[in-house]
Amino acid sequence: MRRRLCCLFVAILGLALIAGVVHATTHDFYKGKTIRIIVGFAAGGGFDTYSRAIARHMGRHIPGNPAFLVENMTGAGSLIAANHVYKVAKPDGLTIGNFIGGLIMQQVLGGAGIEFDAPKFGWIGVPVKDNVVCALRKESGIASVEKWMASKTPVKLGGTAPGSTTDDVPKVLSASIGLPIHVVAGYKGTADIRLAADSGEIAGGCWAWESIKVTWKSGLEARDVNVVLQAIPKAHPELRNIPLAINFAKTDEARKLIRVGVHDPGAITRPYALPPGTPKERVQLLRKAFMDTLADKEFLEEAKKSKLDVEPVTGEEMDGIIAGLFKLEPALLAKLKGALTAK
Repeated sequence: MRRRLCCLFVAILGLALIAGVVHATTHDFYKGKTIRIIVGFAAGGGFDTYSRAIARHMGRHIPGNPAFLVENMTGAGSLIAANHVYKVAKPDGLTIGNFIGGLIMQQVLGGAGIEFDAPKFGWIGVPVKDNVVCALRKESGIASVEKWMASKTPVKLGGTAPGSTTDDVPKVLSASIGLPIHVVAGYKGTADIRLAADSGEIAGGCWAWESIKVTWKSGLEARDVNVVLQAIPKAHPELRNIPLAINFAKTDEARKLIRVGVHDPGAITRPYALPPGTPKERVQLLRKAFMDTLADKEFLEEAKKSKLDVEPVTGEEMDGIIAGLFKLEPALLAKLKGALTAK
């Protein structure tokens, strides 16, 4: 019995020492280092705006107070950035990717160009659940859903690439409630979509209200831009009089399509991720630092001034949501694939 107790004590002591070494190594690692946030969209858009705000504060919540640097790696609706973080970036905890969560659904659907396996990323979290709306310039003549439905020609909306909110949401809405839409893809980000709409090249686009109200503020205040439709389960408190897309769905199948193709992905639209193979203790440390940043008084003051909403999703919650996407029933997946691959 004494020998067993001695062995147990030695084992516990050994584990404690190992844990102490890992803790010390992890907490010393970031001193004097720089963490890069690779944003998959152009500067000036919603993704970039959130990332730069987070970068100004997150270092304070990491032992060693590392510096932060934001880089924009545009292309293919942030797919280039996602593939880079997965395949090229070192899994050392010094590179964080910020790309659109719709790419995860693209993997589920077998989309082209996907070179990652979503469940293997080290998911850090999401700063805000997206409340997707469709905003159009007044010159389009579309000031209501009724006028949109009655349009004799498809309304041109800006898109970036498959997997992006700007592309997927309009396609799902077209397939589910019959809105006449033509997605003009290829823009580098929502900043470019806004510019194209302001110049008359397109009518507008569909993406997060949290981004639109900040980056398209001048157009909204001048009433040159109208929010026509909300693609979310419940009306946003700031948009109570704007109709919900799901209320125009006439069948249960159409409602399911909107929920799976629009509502559910909205919770993970703006994820932050680490390359696969990043040490678990660094993943946990950065998850905690991320959530602490989003609750930080100085960050929240800046967010309030910049009108950036904060409604975080943890890395652990993301793991669960993503696992669920890979378990969708085949019939629903087939319908969704048909909608998202429509020209």
